[in-house]
Amino acid sequence: MTKTLTELDEATPNHGVSLHEVVLERLRDYITENNIRMGERIPERKLCEMFHVSRTPLREALKVLASEGLIELLPNRGARLRTLGEEDIRATFEVLGGLEALGGQLACERITSAEYEKIERMHHEMYKHYLRRELQEYFRLNRAIHNAVIRSAQNPVLWDTYVNVSSPMRQIRYSANQNIGRDRWSEAMREHELIIELLRQRNGRELNGVILTHLRNTCMSALEWLAQEAVKATTGDA
Repeated sequence: MTKTLTELDEATPNHGVSLHEVVLERLRDYITENNIRMGERIPERKLCEMFHVSRTPLREALKVLASEGLIELLPNRGARLRTLGEEDIRATFEVLGGLEALGGQLACERITSAEYEKIERMHHEMYKHYLRRELQEYFRLNRAIHNAVIRSAQNPVLWDTYVNVSSPMRQIRYSANQNIGRDRWSEAMREHELIIELLRQRNGRELNGVILTHLRNTCMSALEWLAQEAVKATTGDA
């Protein structure tokens, strides 16, 4: 039987996972997977029912997402998902590309064998989800791999900056894989194969360029997908 969030919190008091943290991650995933579109109001009552929680932990999670720039809090009117324009998205991906490229280069100098082996295992597991067309599971591992590479750079300033810049882009990066016309998902998988191989070789110079290309392609695909969704909305096909 599926446990409610409250039951999960009570069942694991010694693992350092609070109800607030569980709600926050569930809410992040719910938004990332395009269940709420940019500019739409956050359906607090519906989410409380889905997550089996009161409004207090949900609103605490909303405050965190507001501090990350993902949502906007409306005085006495709840919250809505932040709308990002094309220029905002392009500018943010330019910064993300630089951060991830630097992280990859430093990781080639500093990553341990154990860290690399963990990333490689996640990559193989991600590939299985790709073959089964399981986008949600694929994306969670994809995000974990990107995070692991940055962490293995062993630069806390880089990590903190990356988290702050990348958080509002989670939904955008997820959407890039839904661009069927471009088949970005297959393209991204091939790029990840190369990233893992260059990381294995500790080839920081080439990895730097591959990661920059990877982020540029993700940005272009996401913008194309958003344009397609805008057309659907105006024609009533959404």
